[in-house]
Amino acid sequence: MYGFINTCLKSLVIEKFGEETWEKLRIAAEVPDTFMTFKVYADENTTRLVEEACKLLDVEPAVVLKQFGEYFFEFCKKSGYDHMLRTLGGNLMEFIENLDALHSYLSLSYQEMNAPSFRVEKNEDSSMLLHYYSDRRGLCHIVPGILGAVAMDFFNSEITMEIVSQMEEEERTGKKEHVVFLVTQKPAYSQKRRSRLSAKPQYLSDTRKQSEKQLNKLDLERAMNRIRNRASESPVRKNHWETVRGIVKLGKGKLLRGFEPVYPERLWVDIKTFCNSFPFHIVFNEELRVKQAGINIQKVVPGLQTMDIRLDEYFTIVHPEVTFKISSVRKFINSQFVLRTKREMMPESWKHRPMLELRGQMVWMGYLQCMLYLCSPLLRSLHELEERHMHISDIASHDVTRDLILLNQQRLAEMELSNQLERKKEELRILSKHLEEEKKKTEALLYAMLPKHVANQLKEGKKVEAGEFKECTILFSDVVTFTSICAQCEPIQIVVMLNTMYLKFDRLTTVHDVYKVETIGDAYMVVGGVPVPVSSHAERVANFSLGMIIAAKGVTNPVTGKPIQIRVGVTTGPVLAGVVGEKMPRYCLFGDTVNTASRMESHGIPNKIHLSPSAFRALKDKNFEIHERGEIEVKGKGKMCTYFLIRNLVASENEILGRPFRESDSGRESLQSLPESKADSVNKKDGGCNTHQDRRPTIAMKYTDKPSFAPENICAKIKDATGKTHDSESYGSLKSAHSPEQSDDAPHQLPKDHDEQGMGKRSRKSIKSNLCTLL
Repeated sequence: MYGFINTCLKSLVIEKFGEETWEKLRIAAEVPDTFMTFKVYADENTTRLVEEACKLLDVEPAVVLKQFGEYFFEFCKKSGYDHMLRTLGGNLMEFIENLDALHSYLSLSYQEMNAPSFRVEKNEDSSMLLHYYSDRRGLCHIVPGILGAVAMDFFNSEITMEIVSQMEEEERTGKKEHVVFLVTQKPAYSQKRRSRLSAKPQYLSDTRKQSEKQLNKLDLERAMNRIRNRASESPVRKNHWETVRGIVKLGKGKLLRGFEPVYPERLWVDIKTFCNSFPFHIVFNEELRVKQAGINIQKVVPGLQTMDIRLDEYFTIVHPEVTFKISSVRKFINSQFVLRTKREMMPESWKHRPMLELRGQMVWMGYLQCMLYLCSPLLRSLHELEERHMHISDIASHDVTRDLILLNQQRLAEMELSNQLERKKEELRILSKHLEEEKKKTEALLYAMLPKHVANQLKEGKKVEAGEFKECTILFSDVVTFTSICAQCEPIQIVVMLNTMYLKFDRLTTVHDVYKVETIGDAYMVVGGVPVPVSSHAERVANFSLGMIIAAKGVTNPVTGKPIQIRVGVTTGPVLAGVVGEKMPRYCLFGDTVNTASRMESHGIPNKIHLSPSAFRALKDKNFEIHERGEIEVKGKGKMCTYFLIRNLVASENEILGRPFRESDSGRESLQSLPESKADSVNKKDGGCNTHQDRRPTIAMKYTDKPSFAPENICAKIKDATGKTHDSESYGSLKSAHSPEQSDDAPHQLPKDHDEQGMGKRSRKSIKSNLCTLL
């Protein structure tokens, strides 16, 4: 089938059920998304689409095919075939009889079209027997849909079609499906008349079905009464205007009623003139013996000059596909016949040329008991004319085949141009789809580097201005003894360890909706309440830190083979945020709160969450277990009373890690409160936070608050906690180096001097250079 059919089916599914249903149907049927109008596709594409549609919609194939038939008629009208279809006949029977002729005309453009064939027999009760022949089996239910829509639209009538018989007939080309429909017609009333009739008391009923049944019965009885009255009326009983319309005035007032053809007493055309005027015609009898032939067809098939040869020895019937018998020909006499010459019976000069095809009408001459075949060469273009070494002059001047060849030559050129445009359009659609996919990948990468609203502003070429956040919670973490681990391991082992750890931490940022600022080496920085302010920023970061401690137990130290240990520091306070740089721009935080968070991490204890006094106040009375550490000397800050976050009193481990809840977890002690040795054994037994568990669905933890304002409305100017405006130069970048000589107000994100239980670390510069060399 041509792509036009499949395009219609696609349009039907999208219009009735939406794009998503078509995508599911297309994938299930394994067919392309787009079909080219003039490209031929295998019939299996259409049959698979119909089969999958039946499964998807859970309906019978007959229902799908009938609805497709109704839609196909509307689709043809929208595609520009409306006027052509309306001119096929004045009633439904004439319309059906001329369908084969329409298909024959369309074959000039769609050369590989294999259309079905139709034949009509009229019964005495005004019903019809429609014979449907097709090489394709199982698609006959399309016919009632198409013809029902045609009858309603063109002839204002309703039809019912019932299958009388369905069989397979052995034809010349093999078995063909032969379905016989009984077609009955009745007038279709307008909605206005239906409502007027149904408003009368005698037509009122309890249900809508009964009302329609009564209405249809009454309409049918009235129509039958009118038909009986017309049949019983004699011509003299016609009214005045019918008489006037039936009168024709000719000459000097002589009146004639109706039309009667006049034939001459003898034929005034001699045999030679007739054969020259109709160069392509054949007369044959019931035994298929040739009695007469036109002069030009004798040139092409010299065997026709020998009279009384059998026609089926030189020709085969291409359409309709019936056996070459006089009975079969007479049965399909209203169809257009296409005959093709047999190669073995052609002269030597025709051996390597395409065979000639003739198209024409069969006329039965009862007086002579012979069949007249009036035909013309079936040629679609000048190229086909040249291939057969023929000329336009070989065709009779009165034959419209001359005009068809020239007009179709132009039409074929336009079709080729249209086909090229369609192919280019499809290529552009595919490129656009790929571009959209790449754009999504780029946006995903950009959103991973910067907050979404900041990334959108940069994409639009706007300047991203800095803003003040009066309260947020910042977290720093690092790996204990990371320097010694780097010294004793291969670089790839360090990368694998950090990547495993960071993947777990990144997953937790989604669970608690906190923003990952950046990572340098083994240091991981997270902030809550930035860039979208939320009132629960402290709880989010606290739960995130608890999840980090649990997740870190699933990461193996490549030196010892045991789980790694991390230190976590948390503080709460005001910050300033903005985008720094043009190449590789980063969303950076500035202010003393950054320094304090870094100090909490550097003065922390392995596998402990170290809280500043401000963080303790933010988490107080929020269902967290917090132990006081006491006063400690904090570099650059003096003495501070700090605290340790132990666990969440109300949230389970699965909630904190964003894992699906299991009933078996309800009676088990949380890993938040287990001793380290016991937690390790549980992790080994249960799998801990291994990679397999990280692949499970991520469930975001529920918080009651919402963003207090849109990110786009963040303040334009940089202000500190006192409200004074400062230049961004007075605050450092997160990447700035820190030395002991710097003041406490200087930027302090990732300190270099903090140690782990008295053990100093190698400079981060050397560690960073080693990682850069590896990457």
